[in-house]
Amino acid sequence: MKLVRFRSGSEEKIGAVVGESVLDLAAVWTGDAPLPSSMRAFLADADAVETARRIVAAASPTKDACTPLAETALLAPVGDPQKIVCIGQNYRDHCIEQKQPIPERAIIFAKFPSALIGPGAPVTLPKLSEQVDYEAELAFVIGRRGRNVPEEQAKEYIAGYMCLNDVSARDIQFSDKQWVRGKTFDTFAPTGPMLVTADEIADPHNLDISLTLNGRTMQQSNTRNLIFGVYYLVSYLSQVFTLEPGDIVTTGTPGGVGVFRQPQVFLQPGDTVSVTIAGLGTLTNPVIAEA
Repeated sequence: MKLVRFRSGSEEKIGAVVGESVLDLAAVWTGDAPLPSSMRAFLADADAVETARRIVAAASPTKDACTPLAETALLAPVGDPQKIVCIGQNYRDHCIEQKQPIPERAIIFAKFPSALIGPGAPVTLPKLSEQVDYEAELAFVIGRRGRNVPEEQAKEYIAGYMCLNDVSARDIQFSDKQWVRGKTFDTFAPTGPMLVTADEIADPHNLDISLTLNGRTMQQSNTRNLIFGVYYLVSYLSQVFTLEPGDIVTTGTPGGVGVFRQPQVFLQPGDTVSVTIAGLGTLTNPVIAEA
């Protein structure tokens, strides 16, 4: 399934992409219990997910419950995660451009849920920073509670995958000598355009990933260049803390970020930045200055 959250009038709803339309799941819901109102609660309910699969399999885009995807106001696929866990320096080409050794263990930091925005929402450049950068990343979302998960079972704990832009205030990140403050300004975690369930992605370690800035390709790689893979990260992280449904884990960025270019490239008001990952779609956001 390709799951989305979208705005309909004053309501926020869960839907599924069927062809070029968005199916309002609440409008056709057949489950014994009501459709959960949040994606986190929905993913935690195995019966709800299975009911949604049956509905989507039988859905027709001509039904009244469908609206054209191009006309739907999409939101961040998961709007209320408990955690956004980020992995740093996790692509070989990104380590090379920084002249950094390949890390011996995964580097972990965090963003806060207040940083989340969805497709089309503007990235806001804060007054505190003059060096805001882009980072295309593959993110995965946890689908079931897990602690000390064996790597060979990790796939069972992943609900799905989506694009994420790990927007970063480099001047703050580097001056602080730790990454959280520079990484978690409001709007610094664009996600979407949809959450593609794990059964639709045959191999998360063989996906083309790219980023364009105003149409110019800035990053282009493949997730085969990940140092620490998706299933390893599920196991590694779960040895430290309990993974919960709706938790977002973003897996790092490939080479080509602005701060290590010559000359450097940073986001400016009026820019448009797009992250594309094979099978997951394109996440596009405009850039504006803080009022």
